[in-house]
Amino acid sequence: MRHVAWARGLANQLLERPLPRRWDHSRGVGTRGEEIAPILGEDAELLAMSAWLHDIGYTPDLVDTGFHPIDGARYLRDVHGADELLCKLVAHHTCAAIEAGDRGLLDILEREFPMERPDLVEALTFCDMTTSPDGVPVKVEDRLAEISSRYGPEHLVTVTIQKATPCILSAVRTVRERLDSADVRLAFAG
Repeated sequence: MRHVAWARGLANQLLERPLPRRWDHSRGVGTRGEEIAPILGEDAELLAMSAWLHDIGYTPDLVDTGFHPIDGARYLRDVHGADELLCKLVAHHTCAAIEAGDRGLLDILEREFPMERPDLVEALTFCDMTTSPDGVPVKVEDRLAEISSRYGPEHLVTVTIQKATPCILSAVRTVRERLDSADVRLAFAG
C-alpha cells in the first residue's frame, strides 16, 4: 500500500493547514476507503488513494475552475502525472457530473476525464457520503441534510446535491449490498 501512503501524505500536505476541517473529512473518507478494501480486490489500493485525494481541489492554491473535482484531478494529472484512472475517480466522485452540468463545466469534465469504472465511482461516493465533515462515519441521509444546511437552500451546491440524491443513495445502497454479500462489517455502515 505504498501508493496509499503517498496519497495520504499529499492530501495531508495540501489540506491540513489551509483547510483543517476538509482534512478531517478527507481522513475519514480515506480511512473508509481502506476499510472497504475486501470488496474491491485488485482495485482496493486505487480506491483508497482516490478516497484520500478526492477533495484536494478545494486547496486554495489549486483552484482553477472553482469546481474541486476538476481542479483536483487536473492537479494530480498535470503536477504529479498520476494514474489516469485515479484522476478520473477524483473528477467524478459523488455524482460530480450533475454539478459540473449546472456550472457549465460538463464538457470540460467529459473531455478531460471521461467517466470510467462506475463501480469504483460508486465506492468512492459511498466513502464520501457516509463520512461527516469532521471525519466520522454518518448515515447518508444525515450527510445529505448537513450539506444542504451548511450551504443554504439557494446555493448551487444544495440545488445540485438535491438533484444528485438519487444517484448518491443508489451508490451507497449498492456498496452496502456488496459489503453485506461479502460479509464485511464496518464499524458504522452509514
